[in-house]
Amino acid sequence: MRVVVLVGPSGTGKSYQAVHLSKTKKINYIIDDGLLIKGNKVVAGYSAKREKSKMAAVKRALFLAEIHREEVKKALNKEKPEGILVLGTSEKMVNAIVEALELGEITEKVFIQDIVTEEEIKLAKKIRKKEGKHVIPVPTFEIKKDFSGYFLNPLRVLKKLGKGDYQELEEKSVVRPTFSYMGKYTISDRVIRDLIFYTANKIIGVYKVENVDIVNTHGGLIIELEVKILYGNPIRPLMERLQEQVKHEVEEMTSFNIIAVDVAVKSLVIS
Repeated sequence: MRVVVLVGPSGTGKSYQAVHLSKTKKINYIIDDGLLIKGNKVVAGYSAKREKSKMAAVKRALFLAEIHREEVKKALNKEKPEGILVLGTSEKMVNAIVEALELGEITEKVFIQDIVTEEEIKLAKKIRKKEGKHVIPVPTFEIKKDFSGYFLNPLRVLKKLGKGDYQELEEKSVVRPTFSYMGKYTISDRVIRDLIFYTANKIIGVYKVENVDIVNTHGGLIIELEVKILYGNPIRPLMERLQEQVKHEVEEMTSFNIIAVDVAVKSLVIS
């Protein structure tokens, strides 16, 4: 297996550059911050950015936990990649990751300053220091279940083709880690309920939301609604629209992953 490593200090834009570099090197697999990524999909692992301290995050990124390490090794044995790109903040770190996952000899070492300018590195460091944001080279949808309730938004990278023309290359996800000095990101159930009431009341045909229950699970939220609707509206299409709109609005406004929106029609109202 061809093993290419990308080395650069924290905050210099390694994850941002990883997808482009992997395509240039014709590599389909990436190891980044505790995750094994294939193309746009997380295959195995647990993101270091979810850890509660910087020390725990470093240990996670180095695959020091046996269960985590064996899960990724098992996935690698199953996938049998021809090449893999490993990201790390130092040569010592990438060497440790390669050894822990038994990837074999390192074929090529790439340093961040070899592929980006000093101005780009300074900008990446400024964003990291000011906003505490990190990039993960997979789409937001792919990781939302693992980062439910964390600061998270998609970052689309565009390539200019010509005058006024752009091609969308890939989507990455920006997250603020739990251990970020910016603080923990939390939203109360009351705020979510208010958002649900507001969203439902905008839908023509919904008379009133009677009750809202929110079940918080590890993977995200399950929302249960009881509603009254106006007589004369087709029930099934109206409920499907309500489900879609509530899911969209809550995910858009809070970054919570919505597992399900269950709606029960309590009664019909004749206006």
